[in-house]
Amino acid sequence: MIDMIEKEEPGISEEEAAQYDRQIRLWGLEAQKRLRASRVLLAGLGGLGAEIAKNLILAGVKGLTLLDHKQVSEESCRAQFLVPESAQGQNRAQASLERAQNLNPMVQVHADPSDLQDKADDFFLQFDAVVLTGCPRDLMLRLDLLCSQHSIKVFCGDVYGYYGYMFTNLGPQYHYIEERPKVVKPSGESADGSKKAKVDPNETAMVKKVASFCTLKQALEVDWTSDQAKAALKKTPVDYFLLQVLLKFHTDKGRAPDPLSFAEDSQTLRQIRDDLLETLCVSPGLLSDSFISFCFSELSPVCAVVGGVLGQEVVKALSQRDAPHRNFFFFDACKGNGVVDYFGPN
Repeated sequence: MIDMIEKEEPGISEEEAAQYDRQIRLWGLEAQKRLRASRVLLAGLGGLGAEIAKNLILAGVKGLTLLDHKQVSEESCRAQFLVPESAQGQNRAQASLERAQNLNPMVQVHADPSDLQDKADDFFLQFDAVVLTGCPRDLMLRLDLLCSQHSIKVFCGDVYGYYGYMFTNLGPQYHYIEERPKVVKPSGESADGSKKAKVDPNETAMVKKVASFCTLKQALEVDWTSDQAKAALKKTPVDYFLLQVLLKFHTDKGRAPDPLSFAEDSQTLRQIRDDLLETLCVSPGLLSDSFISFCFSELSPVCAVVGGVLGQEVVKALSQRDAPHRNFFFFDACKGNGVVDYFGPN
């Protein structure tokens, strides 16, 4: 049995108990208290960021800081429901504040118009979880390492057209509780003379468990020439390599693929794909040209799906209830109604 490492959580008022009644019935009072004591930083208020903010605010975290230095554009209004159309030209975090706060007055919502890259390391230490959306690879790697060293939970995610992803790092030893059907010891011998324990479907038991997570650097910098990696390649979704291409594009261009530069960006994506797969020593036919037409803009339905999954994973991690995803979640809306794939080097 594993001992839980817990901090002291404040009590919940009668008003809060009424507000979160359904959630308390779902995952218990102690889990809600842990959630209610947590502060979260959400960087990036695009369409995905808006979905995550909504889910965390409604779940009832203690505080949520919305951080974004970019301005509201006509395109961002299409997928970002927290900013009014009249807010074009304003800071995205500040323009999202009013509607975000109105979702749940019990949550302390703050807007920070600063650039994430300019924040000193100490800034991140005030949070229990950091959620990074729309960030370049190098910045995510830096903050993932920093937060890992200080036991801060890290979530990364983004949406590129029909594609979306999430990465989770909850540290080398993440403790959580999982609800399982209760095993009942027999009072006597069964008909065949055995004394086998049985599962009672009407009763559950709370089991304390621990999971280990790798860093984002370890997850992205897999040596695909090793025998272990080659064996895992067949089970690795092609979306993992697509993500590598899109992150490299962001690094080179300082942005995501833009519909206004479709022809130029398509050629760049194709070249990055060819160079990257060669560098990783994997088959050049692993990622066909078809992906290029489907990775432009933020699509609201994809933001809703990925934001729902990512928001729920943050809630699970902060409340320490139920098994978390390890380590990647990929969503591809081109596969029917959307296919979920998982990959992790652990």
